[in-house]
Amino acid sequence: MKRRRNIVGEMLQKNEIVVSVGSYPELGSGDFLEPPHKANGQFSRSLFLPDEVINPHPRFRTLAGNIRERRGAKVAINMPIFHDTNTPNPFVDPTIPFERNLFPGDSEAKEGAALVNHIYMDAMGFGMGCCCLQITLQAPNVDQARRLYDQLATVGAVMMTLSASSPIFRGYLADVDCRWNVISAAVDDRTAEERGKRGLFKDRFVIPKSRYGTIDTFLGSEDGHFKPEYNDLPLVYDKDIYTHMVNNGIDDLMAKHISHLFIRDPLVIFEELLNQDDSVSADHFENIQSTNWQNVRFKPPPPNSPIGWRVEFRPLEVQVTDFENAAFSVFTVLLARALLSFSDINMYIPVTKMDINMERAHSRDAVLNEKFYFRRSILSGGSRASSDAGDEDSGDEVVEMSVNEIVNGSLEFVGLVPIVRMYLDSIELEDSVRAKIGTYIGFVQGRADGSIVTAASWMRSFVRSHPAYKFDSVVSPEINYDLVVALDEIAQGKRAAPELLGGTGVSD
Repeated sequence: MKRRRNIVGEMLQKNEIVVSVGSYPELGSGDFLEPPHKANGQFSRSLFLPDEVINPHPRFRTLAGNIRERRGAKVAINMPIFHDTNTPNPFVDPTIPFERNLFPGDSEAKEGAALVNHIYMDAMGFGMGCCCLQITLQAPNVDQARRLYDQLATVGAVMMTLSASSPIFRGYLADVDCRWNVISAAVDDRTAEERGKRGLFKDRFVIPKSRYGTIDTFLGSEDGHFKPEYNDLPLVYDKDIYTHMVNNGIDDLMAKHISHLFIRDPLVIFEELLNQDDSVSADHFENIQSTNWQNVRFKPPPPNSPIGWRVEFRPLEVQVTDFENAAFSVFTVLLARALLSFSDINMYIPVTKMDINMERAHSRDAVLNEKFYFRRSILSGGSRASSDAGDEDSGDEVVEMSVNEIVNGSLEFVGLVPIVRMYLDSIELEDSVRAKIGTYIGFVQGRADGSIVTAASWMRSFVRSHPAYKFDSVVSPEINYDLVVALDEIAQGKRAAPELLGGTGVSD
């Protein structure tokens, strides 16, 4: 983590810094760029974001334009405003140029796309301008990759709320702490027919979710824990592709997963890559796979490659410091290794409950105030893990628990941290390594029990205690500047923030 930050730092000018948060607070607010640019670009057609913020590679401008064109309108992103003491109620954003008439979609905001009491954003860049902590995990074989995919999907919402770092959008305090729904709406290319706004005429499917969202189906594995009732969300999939795969020896669950990916159209196709030999290239598959952004991603090895079966864990928000990012990375890897080592761990819950968890995870201070659906007993018995935990198998019962209960455990529930510690007790480690890992685990425990605040909570408190803040939800350029400087000082170890980092230091 430190090396990566140092490499980036070497590329920066003296007046430039790395800001490591889920969403830059002033993105799309006033003259937030240096030098300033007007929001009048042909690709995004945004009321707020100039095209100059888009990576100059053709892929990204094409993505921005194609999402808008396929949808038949600009994307509509609305995050609830944080109603402070002096925030107007109802809140109607005075910075929206409702009367602009530069592009055909400019009238959408005043025609209902911009919701009252919400922060309105209208371009892919607001989502793809967010940052996350994404971890790719290697599995020993396809079956173990399927197990990792299913089990890790169920903890995504809890891990996201532990890492919450996105409380400000377009210069306003939001009543959410996470970026996930912003990205989901930012790349929602579904047409009106696919969104169920009109009957199907040109399109093939009504699709319940954006192409950025939680998984819609579990894969199952040979651990024996999967049951069909866990896949309780009606799955939309391409039946022709499904039939082709089943006829060629692919099992039902995997065939449905792949054919579900292919209900989406490609977003970008390069002419020179149209004609591919699929026996030696996975470009056609990856074109679809890489634009289905879900909380976990199942990654088959490329053809003729030593790369194995992998799973991406995607919900975590990026953290202010290298220490925090390392702590969440290490904890996730250790949890994955415990899942591979102890086959009796079973965290399946119905997919629809997982969706509810993800929505709850966005709430302000969800880490302290929300309850999440989780399996009452995650140890099925009969192995060392279950006997060590003293956990009694209560079948498929799903209950609501706090983040603290899920992570740290309780008298009735074993907890994720004790599971990780069981794994650590099963392997040989040098004392220094065990101590380092203990520091990371202690940090995660502190986030879960509330003794260490999230970055989102810290940033919100900083804004609300700033002398220039008027308690109207507005994060002015002056406040934003001081906030960014403070975050950089924390990241560099120049400013103490024990409430954010616990008893650790940035140098740890």
